[in-house]
Amino acid sequence: MELEVRHLRALCAIAEAGSLHKAARQLGVTQPSLTAQLRRIERALDGELFLRDRTGCRPTPFGREVLGRARPLLDGMASLLAEARAAAGGPRLRVGSTASRALPGWLRRLRRRLPDTETSLLVDVSANALLRMVAAGRLDVAFVHEVEGSPLRIPSGLDVRVLVEREPQFVSLARDHPAARHEVVDLADLAGDRWMVDPSVDGEWAGLRRVLAAAGLDPPYLHADYHTAAALIVTGDAVAPCQPTSGPRDDMAIRPLRGDPLAVRLLLAQPPGADPAVYADLLAAYREAALTSAGYRSWLARAGSPLLGVA
Repeated sequence: MELEVRHLRALCAIAEAGSLHKAARQLGVTQPSLTAQLRRIERALDGELFLRDRTGCRPTPFGREVLGRARPLLDGMASLLAEARAAAGGPRLRVGSTASRALPGWLRRLRRRLPDTETSLLVDVSANALLRMVAAGRLDVAFVHEVEGSPLRIPSGLDVRVLVEREPQFVSLARDHPAARHEVVDLADLAGDRWMVDPSVDGEWAGLRRVLAAAGLDPPYLHADYHTAAALIVTGDAVAPCQPTSGPRDDMAIRPLRGDPLAVRLLLAQPPGADPAVYADLLAAYREAALTSAGYRSWLARAGSPLLGVA
């Protein structure tokens, strides 16, 4: 069997979704057919790409190597298609973003408002890389987060608007963790835990270390992507910061931290003169995602956030 673009797309979908079931839904196929396709791909590559257990799928070391090569190829293909369509005269909107649960709602609004525009999406862990792509004309807009205390390197010439001045970061921990019994968690209650962090996310490791050191904590750290983190969190082997819009899980607790010591600023970057309605679409999508999360909705109410009143 020869590998095709659709096979690479399937591998990336599995890695991003963290489970075959979720990836199959995203791809519009059945889980058995995706499972069979994965087995064929693994046979073709002569190696196991994912470890499968009751918590989902996570890449093996070999799988991470393959994914590291597959993602640039898919990005290149997406760019090729977008550029070909642009050359043919069709309007396009190239969206870049760090991970966010607001993305589906944002894309839905963009496509509804701009039905004749080809909208593409590039998700990257590096906010600085996305900003550079907007400045270089490779993206039309970027939605990024800036870790508090670790300013982004914003290229000159971009229009940058603040979506949320200070978004608190919550903590994810095992359901049976003693601190999960509380509605709000003190950092001191996590003094004996290992913290999981993805060092490839701009500013995140430095920001977390700074906050924990200020609280008098010097925990061991595990470095991995957050799909891997989930598997260790549910077994009680680690805790990790997470976005407050994170969805509920039966095997994981998500709680705010007392005093909100961890926070990010959410920014939208565009070239001068770009479509201002893109910001309004994103704000509405973010509010939708925020209010879907019961824990974040309660936090916003206590904080008296204007987000609760955004239409």
